[in-house]
Amino acid sequence: MTIIHCLGSGLVGSFVIKKLLEEKLKINLIDIEDKGKFSNNDYLTIHVTDAIEYCKNTSENDEIYVNMLPGFLGFKATEILVSRGKKVIDLSFSETTPDSLNQKAIDSGARILWDVGIAPGFSNMLIAYASRFGGGISNAEIRVGGNPVERDEKWSYMAPFSPNDVIAEYTRPARIIKSGKIITLPALTDIHKINVKQAGVMESFLTDGLRSLLSTIPAEDMTEYTVRWPGHIQRYIDERDSNVLDQRQLIKDWKFDKSRSEFTWMEIKVNCMNGENMTWTVYDQGKDEDSSMARTTGLVTASCVKQWISNPDLIQVGVHPPESLPNEVIANVSQLLKDEGVDINGPGIIL
Repeated sequence: MTIIHCLGSGLVGSFVIKKLLEEKLKINLIDIEDKGKFSNNDYLTIHVTDAIEYCKNTSENDEIYVNMLPGFLGFKATEILVSRGKKVIDLSFSETTPDSLNQKAIDSGARILWDVGIAPGFSNMLIAYASRFGGGISNAEIRVGGNPVERDEKWSYMAPFSPNDVIAEYTRPARIIKSGKIITLPALTDIHKINVKQAGVMESFLTDGLRSLLSTIPAEDMTEYTVRWPGHIQRYIDERDSNVLDQRQLIKDWKFDKSRSEFTWMEIKVNCMNGENMTWTVYDQGKDEDSSMARTTGLVTASCVKQWISNPDLIQVGVHPPESLPNEVIANVSQLLKDEGVDINGPGIIL
C-alpha cells in the first residue's frame, strides 16, 4: 500500500487528510503539534515533529509526500525531498516556485506535481483544456477569492490559509502577459468592481497568481485577479502608504472564524484562437464544518493524489505544473468537485 506523508494539518491540510482517510489510504500526518483534529484511525499515524527534519530522514518503498506547509517552509521541504528523489505533490504556494528545482529533480529521479489547489491549480487545468480545445488562446482572465458572506466594519475578510501567505500575495509584484510578453506591475493595481452572482458587487485587483502559466501556455494576454469586498484592499493600501500597517495585528484581525459563513468564488474566462469563448464559474460556501477554501483547494489536491496512486506513471521525473495533466485527469478533478457539492458552471471536459 502506498504511504502518504501529509506535511501540515492546517485548514486545508486537515481536510485533505480527511478525504484521503475516507479512501482508506495509509497516512502519516506530520505537524509540529497535534491539533487534535483526528480520532484514532487504523490508517493514520500522527508524527508530532518538525516537518523539515522528517523530510530528511523518513524512507518508504512506495510513498508520496503531500506538502501543505506555509510557503516559507514549503519550498525548503520540497527542496529536501527533491534531493532525495521523492514523489511530491506541492501545495505550499511558495514564492520560490518548485520549477526552479527541475534539473535537480531530473538528476535525482524526483517527481513533483505543484500548485494543485483551486487557483493556482484547477484554474490552470481549465486554461490548459481551453488551449487544447480551442487551438491556443488569445486571452485568459482568472478571478478568485475566499471571503466572508457578510461584510463587517473592519476588513471584511478572514484568511482561509496562512495569513502570512496572504500578505505575501499583497506585496509581490504582479506578473502578467500583455501583448504576448511577460510584464511586471505593482501589486494590487487595476482595482475595479465586478459582479458576483451569489454576493453582489465586489472588487478585483491584480496579484501574482499566474506562476507556471507565464511560461507554459502561450497567450496574447493573461491576468490573475484576487477578489475581495469593496474597501478591503484600499484600506490595506492606505495603511501601508501611511506606514501604520502592523503585520502582527493583521494576522490577528484576519484569523479564520469557523463560526462565520464564508464562500469561495472563481471565474475563468478564455478566448480561444478558433473563436470559441469559454467561461467557468466555481462557487462553494463550505459544508460539514469544512471551509469553502479547504474544500475547493483540498478536493483538487486529493483527486491528484488518488489519480497518481491509480496511475503510478501519471507524473514523470522532473517538476510539473497542473496544466501538464491530461484531460482525463482534469475531468476527474472537476467531477469530484461536483460530486462533493461544489457548484461549477461552464463547458464540460470533452475527452
